[in-house]
Amino acid sequence: MNFKRYLPILQWAPEYGRSQATSDMVAAVIVTVMLIPQSLAYALLAGLPAHIGLYASILPLILYALFGTSRTLSVGPVAVVSLMTAAALAPLAEAGSPEYVAGAILLAVMSGLMLTMMGVFRLGFLANFLSHPVISGFITASGIVIAASQLKHIFGIQASGQNLLTIGQSLVVSLGDTNVPTLLIGSGALLFLVFARKHLKPLLIRSGVGSRLADILTKTAPILAIVITTLVAWLLQLDTQGVRLVGVVPAGLPELTMPSMDLGLWQQLAVSALLISVVGFVESVSVGQTLAAKRRQKIDPDQELIGLGTANLGAGLSGGMPVTGGFSRSVVNFDAGAETPAAGAYAAVGIALATLFLTPAIAFLPQATLAATIIVAVATLIDLPALGRTWRYSRTDFGAMLATIVLTLVHSVEAGIIAGVLLSIGLFLYRTSRPHSAVVGRVPGTEHFRNVLRHKVELCPKVTFLRVDESLYFANARFLEEAVMDLAACEPELKELVLVCPAVNLVDASALESLEAINERLKDAGVRLHLSEVKGPVMDRLKRTEFLSHLGGQVFLSTYEAWQALTGNQGPLKDAA
Repeated sequence: MNFKRYLPILQWAPEYGRSQATSDMVAAVIVTVMLIPQSLAYALLAGLPAHIGLYASILPLILYALFGTSRTLSVGPVAVVSLMTAAALAPLAEAGSPEYVAGAILLAVMSGLMLTMMGVFRLGFLANFLSHPVISGFITASGIVIAASQLKHIFGIQASGQNLLTIGQSLVVSLGDTNVPTLLIGSGALLFLVFARKHLKPLLIRSGVGSRLADILTKTAPILAIVITTLVAWLLQLDTQGVRLVGVVPAGLPELTMPSMDLGLWQQLAVSALLISVVGFVESVSVGQTLAAKRRQKIDPDQELIGLGTANLGAGLSGGMPVTGGFSRSVVNFDAGAETPAAGAYAAVGIALATLFLTPAIAFLPQATLAATIIVAVATLIDLPALGRTWRYSRTDFGAMLATIVLTLVHSVEAGIIAGVLLSIGLFLYRTSRPHSAVVGRVPGTEHFRNVLRHKVELCPKVTFLRVDESLYFANARFLEEAVMDLAACEPELKELVLVCPAVNLVDASALESLEAINERLKDAGVRLHLSEVKGPVMDRLKRTEFLSHLGGQVFLSTYEAWQALTGNQGPLKDAA
């Protein structure tokens, strides 16, 4: 067994030195400061007690450092996965109840098992079924739903719902119950965080602060908001005025927890766990690959499945919630100079210290402040201009993206992502079931062949070259058969037909039968079928069949070679504009 394949720490640990340790520790301090409020906030978003977010930010980080391949990915609770967790558990139990917490723990364990098994069997390619427009649409819609769901904490009112419609209706009905102190706390924190994100860094730089330090201070703005609002809530005893606080948070490290063995619950959460796994994996790998490319490093997607799987198993077994790689934290980790996954392990130590010593202060933290933190964080996920860009480039991708957004907003996150996946697959099958093909001719005086409808080329009345621009498989085999026979019917002088195959990477059994049918039907019509530019792997498979021995014509290495062989004695050439 290749232990380095399954334990990437063995690849970088032997060369780990003091310089790397220093860089990792500095990055860990910065990420820890950022991760504490995010962990609390995303637990709140998932409908869980705040300390669950802290628990999910200790053991998972250590396990990812052992099994993950990204040097800078920061693992922990993230907004979209937290929303999906809430959506999965809302029909089963009351938010924050012991049954609800048990469901979140089980979701983390199930997701961990699924991801790990997918990694062991190298199934990372399954994530490719989520197209970029679908992911972009899902994240945009999720960001809108997340922001809307947090408005109840800003206004200090009761509201519920799993989509934008129900949340909006609930908010409108309850607006009359707005708690003014809560609104002041929440809106004040929100305005400060928006100002800090947009204007604090330039302001600090103009004041003489170095660019890197200004960037770090800007990213720690949520901590300042938490400290100030916590002090205000404590000094003014705002809980007596109806301001909802985080409340008592258990001090100490999480205990090992066994997930529920209720098979019925496992069945109820199976689809949700799978969707959380796939979405979390896609988000994590996208971030990891982007950051790795900046340092000319690489990650192994299949091993990332194992890394994220073990991280989720660790989250579940330590009383946490589902986790994945977070974009904002990972970028901060990268910019802060993290060099190895050890930075994540050091950050876990920082979170552990926070759970030991800071929980008494966290009890006075207003929930409105965490809601403001979530709203500002997810604002970066919302990319409505992507709709316009996708519309201009591809109407079909736009359709899949719009359907994902609409269903996520008006129904549920699960419906949105499932619809997006099904639409992506359906549109792919539709597009490839009607493969593009073109009659090509020779560009005068060259060995190049181009589409007769786009270029001035030479043609031969008795020889036609049909270029096939798609792999051939069951969904498009019959379409090609009809296209060839229509072409033969329109060319009464045709004697030789060459299928030009530079884009054909696959010919499956159904397509092979269609090629055999084409060959026989052309023979009956007095036309010989030839192939050119057949790729090696495709040719290897064809050689294992009887097709080549029955082929009416030849297989040419190049289209130009076929042109020379077949047009030499076929009469005068003609031009096509």
